Amino acid sequence: MTGSADGGPSRSVEVERKFDVDAGTPVPEWTGVPGVASVSPGEERHLDALYLDTADTALARNGVALRRRTGGPDAGWHIKGPLVDGGRTELGWPLGEDDELPDPVAAEVAQWTTDSLSPLARIVNDRTAYALLDADGGVLAEFVDDHVRTTDLRAGDEREWHEWEVELGPAAPAAPAEREAFFAAVQEAAFAAGARSASSASKLARALGH
Repeated sequence: MTGSADGGPSRSVEVERKFDVDAGTPVPEWTGVPGVASVSPGEERHLDALYLDTADTALARNGVALRRRTGGPDAGWHIKGPLVDGGRTELGWPLGEDDELPDPVAAEVAQWTTDSLSPLARIVNDRTAYALLDADGGVLAEFVDDHVRTTDLRAGDEREWHEWEVELGPAAPAAPAEREAFFAAVQEAAFAAGARSASSASKLARALGH
């Protein structure tokens, strides 16, 4: 994410591909993907996120997710907007002093709803993150190997799975055709290593049984 000079939220556009994978599957040989010259050592992260929504899930129905997450380099409050042209805009704010929804976050959420919010789901993710680097050391993409455990806090259902995600980085191709070619090569490498197409569009959707 990039910060805001005026003290507003950080902002990034998330463009990624997700894959389901069995536990213990060796990670792909990413240097076989055109443009990937090297891969950084894996960085272990423990992420714990609480997702909030209205009683009638107004945010989810608008394709929006609101969470408070600890752990990792971007711990804080996050709003993920609807999917547009293959990417989702993500806004981020610091955690703050307590668990209360900060006023700036509430003001942003108000464009979709002003109803009261309550816990929807908890997602705990043990992640190993790798940077896929080009010949100049630029980050083409971040690859993460995730062990996910979730609780649907309204239905009481618990779920657990493993997945891989590849999200474009600052040095990724800019042209749409080049991005699709990059993701096609990523998919080929992931499938060759034993991955499958993702069964759900997001961790939150899968946590809720969608």
